[in-house]
Parts: sequence; structure tokens; C-alpha cells
Amino acid sequence: MITIGLTGSIGMGKTTVARMLAQMGCAIHDSDACVRYALSPKGEAFENVALSFPDAWDKKTHIIKRDVLAQIIFNDTQKKQELENILHPIVRRDQKSFIQKQKQLFGRNSNKIIVLDIPLLFETGAETRVDYTIVVSAPYHIQRRRVLSRPNMSEEKFEAILKTQMSDTEKRKRADFIVPTGMGLAYSYRTLSQIIKQLHQES
Repeated sequence: MITIGLTGSIGMGKTTVARMLAQMGCAIHDSDACVRYALSPKGEAFENVALSFPDAWDKKTHIIKRDVLAQIIFNDTQKKQELENILHPIVRRDQKSFIQKQKQLFGRNSNKIIVLDIPLLFETGAETRVDYTIVVSAPYHIQRRRVLSRPNMSEEKFEAILKTQMSDTEKRKRADFIVPTGMGLAYSYRTLSQIIKQLHQES
């Protein structure tokens, strides 16, 4: 069984590549989805976050307003660290549980590929917990165009987000494999197929 860490900076096309990997038969764990559930009323992080970040807790609807939470931590490194200290252990436990379930289903010696989709893979040192890393990358002008087309996004916010992430150049240096997404979906798919084929042959 092979475990891949999938990552890429904002606007690089990681979500699209994750869907491609799922189509190829890989089992995908989505860290962002895990966080969304953890912050939901039934989630493990809900009570802790509601008490630690009361401005983001809507007492009428009993939900954590993620947009407000994002604003709180955006320019406050201490609050950001506080939130990460709550969420990151939950995500890591969920990843570990996900991997164990896949091993039970397919066996430890299976050639099944497990993908951990982790936006901050290198930033959090998660590359030490996977067998290989894939970085999704595109030229800056394409990245910028994609991100600025999103709702409620501004040039200032985009640049601020980039400052919180490891540079694309550094991620590419650290990656075992790179999937370019600036030359069309077909090209990205072919590159990904070749990577998966190589990993199956080596396993």
C-alpha cells in the first residue's frame, strides 16, 4: 500500500487533481473536508472553537461562521496558531484512521494508493508521514487569474494568503513528483497517469 501526500498552493488546481486521482482508483482523504466537519455542530472541534473564538460562533444558528473565523486569524498569528493547535491533531487522527481502514479493506501489501490531500503538507511536516509527495503547480499568472476570479477575493487578500504558504518554487524542490496544471486538463491527467503507473510498477 502506497501513501501519497498531495499539495499545492492556492489556485494551483489541487482539487481537480484530487478528483483525477479518485477516478484512477485512489482512496482520497480530504483535509479541508475533515476540517469542515470538525467545525460543524457535531464535529470534534466545535465546542473548543466556539469557546475560543466566540465572535465566530453564531448562537442563533449554532454554527461556526468560517468566514468570520478566517478574518479573525488572517492577521493574527497567535490566534492562527491557537486554531491550528485545535484542528491539526484532529485532522492527523482522522488521516491515521482513514489509512487503517484502507489497510483493513485492501491489506497492507496491496498496491492500493492512498492520497492525503493536505494544503499545508510541507508547512506542517506531514511529508514525513507519507511515502511520496505530489505538488500541483501552475505559472503565477494562471494562479493569480484563478484566485482573483473567486468570490470575495482581492489582490491584497491573495498576496496575504501567499505569504502564509511556502513558495511554489520551494514546494517543487521538495516534491517527489510535480503535476503541472497550466497546460490543460488532458496534459495534467497524462502526467498523473504516468506517475501512478510508475508507483504501481515500483510497489
